[in-house]
Amino acid sequence: MDRILRATAADGFVKMSLVSAKDTVQRAKEIHHCTPTAAAALGRSLCAASLLGNMMKEEDASLTVRINGGGRIGSVIAVSDSSGCVRGYVTDPTVDLPLRADGKLDVGGAVGRDGYFTVSRDLGLREPYIGSVRLVSGEIAEDLAAYMLESEQIPSACALGVLIDTDLSVKAAGGFIVELMPGAPEEYIDVLENNIFMMDQLTTVLSEDGEEEVFRQVLQGMEYHLVGEESIEYKCYCSRERVEAALISVGEDELRDMAESGEPVEMSCQFCDSVYRFDAEDIKALLIKSEENEN
Repeated sequence: MDRILRATAADGFVKMSLVSAKDTVQRAKEIHHCTPTAAAALGRSLCAASLLGNMMKEEDASLTVRINGGGRIGSVIAVSDSSGCVRGYVTDPTVDLPLRADGKLDVGGAVGRDGYFTVSRDLGLREPYIGSVRLVSGEIAEDLAAYMLESEQIPSACALGVLIDTDLSVKAAGGFIVELMPGAPEEYIDVLENNIFMMDQLTTVLSEDGEEEVFRQVLQGMEYHLVGEESIEYKCYCSRERVEAALISVGEDELRDMAESGEPVEMSCQFCDSVYRFDAEDIKALLIKSEENEN
C-alpha cells in the first residue's frame, strides 16, 4: 500500500514526511510507457508533489510541480491533491541515457540543469500561488530542497528515489522531507546531516526494511513519534464531462466543422490512459449546448 507517514522529533523542532510510492510510480510508468530514466524522473517528481501536496491544509486545493531544465526529456509535470494522490507526465517518456559512472540512472542528464523548478498552488482563489527557483542539479531532490529554502524559507533536507528492477518494473519509490522549525538548536542540523549522510540508499531501505526504518535512520539519536498516515495512489480527475467542456471551449465554428465532417473525435487524457470518443451526434449535441450557452 502506498502511503505518506508523518513524524515529529526533538520536542517538535523537527518534522519529517515520508512517502512510499512503488505502485503509484509503477502505474505512471505503465500509462506513459516510460524508459527507466524517464520513470525515475517522473517518479521522483510525483513523490515530491505528493509530499508538498499533503502539506496543504485546504481540502480542495491542488499543487503542480513543473520542471524544465532544457534536457532531452522536456518538461516533467506532477500534480497532487491535498491528500497526496498524484498524476503526471513527461514530454518525452522514450528518453533513456547510459547509467552514470556510479551505476545510477542519469536523471539530471535527462532533465537538464538550465531551467526552473516551479511549484504552483491552486487554493481556489482567483490566482494560484507560484514559487520558482533555478535548478541546482536536475536530480530533483536537491532542487526540491532549494525550493523549500528559497521560496518557502524552510530549511530542509530532501531525498527522492526510484529503483528499477531487472525486469524493468518499479522495485521501490519514495522520498522524504525533513524540516527544521524556527528556533531549532544548531546541533540538530549536524545530527540530521550526519544521519542522512550515513544512511543506506533510500530505495534500498524501502524495498528491504520498510518505511519505519527510514525514520529510524534519518532521526537516529532523536526521540520521534509517528503522528499521521494517509494512503495515496495515482489518481486522475479526468471525466467525460470535463472533456465535453474542453470541446465546447474550442468554439462553435470548430464544433460545426467537426459535426459536418461526420468523423468521430477521440480525446486522450494527457495524465492517464483514458480515451473519450465522440461521434457526429455527440458533437452536434455539444454544438447545441454551446449555442444555448451563448444565448
